[in-house]
Amino acid sequence: MVQNVASVMAELEPEDFHLLSGVEQGMRFSEYVAREKLTEFSRLTTEDVDYRLDRCADRGLVERKTIQYEGFKLTFEGYDTLALHTFAERDTIEGVGSPLGVGKESDVYEAQSYKPVALKYHREGYTNFREVMKEREYTADRDHVSWLYTARKAAEREYDALETLYPDVAVPQPIDTNRHAIVMEKIDGVELSRTKLEPEQVLPILDLVLEEMQTAYREGYVHADMSEYNVFVTNEGVVVFDWPQAVPTDHENARELLTRDVENIVSYFERKYPQEISDVDRDAVAERLATDAFDSITEFTE
Repeated sequence: MVQNVASVMAELEPEDFHLLSGVEQGMRFSEYVAREKLTEFSRLTTEDVDYRLDRCADRGLVERKTIQYEGFKLTFEGYDTLALHTFAERDTIEGVGSPLGVGKESDVYEAQSYKPVALKYHREGYTNFREVMKEREYTADRDHVSWLYTARKAAEREYDALETLYPDVAVPQPIDTNRHAIVMEKIDGVELSRTKLEPEQVLPILDLVLEEMQTAYREGYVHADMSEYNVFVTNEGVVVFDWPQAVPTDHENARELLTRDVENIVSYFERKYPQEISDVDRDAVAERLATDAFDSITEFTE
């Protein structure tokens, strides 16, 4: 599990953040930044760079490697620290608590603001960088792409989608973003995958999910990664989260991705609740969603 860097923040000095920002700047040009370049990027003296590198390396914020030169790069903890520092300076959050969810492409923590919020760090590209570069179109036209860029673009894409969709679509309210991190509303609910619905709840809950997908399409977005793991069931209904792969509806593959989303969510309900739903025409449902004509899944069930 990636460590929560909030505990490290109190130990850092302003010059440490200058050093980390300098490494970040250098990583725009190469994976590892040569030590001698860091005086230019961080605007620190050579002596201060050496001292700060040792401090940050000891805390797991930078990684050192000797290739043809001695180079340094940010770890994700180092990148987390820069984002968290910015949120603190903006008074966006006052403290960070326990993990809410840790996955392959993001880590989410509870955070404190004027109310409890969720702090999400995007991790795209760190462990499966080549695959992400192939699959994510926002990396396609760049010669040198670091995982910092990939993760930041994922956060930007998700934040833009949330800003567009909230509050018309039941998504977490976006609050702030910086680098690869997003602060958003903390949802009190249970993942659909972990929810055991009563028979009379199955079709109404599926209707709610599909209605949110329909409204999102009307507002200009396809989720493009819909599954039982991206839906919370709450006392008020459902909330759809995790939007970094969302695409605008004018994208050439939007309808295809919408049909895939319908396939994913309907198939889950058919597998888990076969007595309540089966043999749904996915293409017909997707067509209704895209044309804003969906009313109920009962029209497509036997």
